[in-house]
Amino acid sequence: MEPEHIRASDADRDRVSERLREAVAEGRLTQAEHEERIDALYRAKTVGDLTEITRDLPLPSEADLGGDRNSPMSAATEEARRMATESTGRENIVAVFGGAERKGRWLVEPRTNISVLCGGVELDLREAVLSQREVTIQCAVILGGLEITVPHGVRVVNNTAGILGGTSMHGTDAVTDPNYPVIRLTGTCMLGGIEVKAKRPKRKRKKDR
Repeated sequence: MEPEHIRASDADRDRVSERLREAVAEGRLTQAEHEERIDALYRAKTVGDLTEITRDLPLPSEADLGGDRNSPMSAATEEARRMATESTGRENIVAVFGGAERKGRWLVEPRTNISVLCGGVELDLREAVLSQREVTIQCAVILGGLEITVPHGVRVVNNTAGILGGTSMHGTDAVTDPNYPVIRLTGTCMLGGIEVKAKRPKRKRKKDR
């Protein structure tokens, strides 16, 4: 089945709705045009139908990041845009008496649920692609640890609650461009720790000739 004929999901509609809202704020659409397209959005049945609604608007990756292809976690490449279209809306990562990790080139869903019990999870977002400009990482850390590494310039908002534990932030509180991505942390950390740190992307080694 061709991609444009695939049935649209709720996550697909949410992304288009967000893009239309931003298009109004940017002055690309009038309020009347926005209402017309919202009506079309709810009538849409396939991914192809949704594509027609935003065909004359800039690509989400370019608009969300202010058109800066060098911004952290930009989805400006063809590979990244393809990955973003494969979003399912959420991902569950579980570590019970063990460990789990995500690193390298991977897709960060709009919502990522992290469950840790007597274990550890490591998320390296320096080469990751965000499915949308703002994503949420819901944390449930008990007697364990969660380590999150982000590139410089990404805003991290900490809304977690600590019970005999807590969240520490390193290098993520600097003033950044408001158009850059946002990682929102929510949930609870009990008898454990969540550590967030900003680092430069790893340097790629040159292959020996």
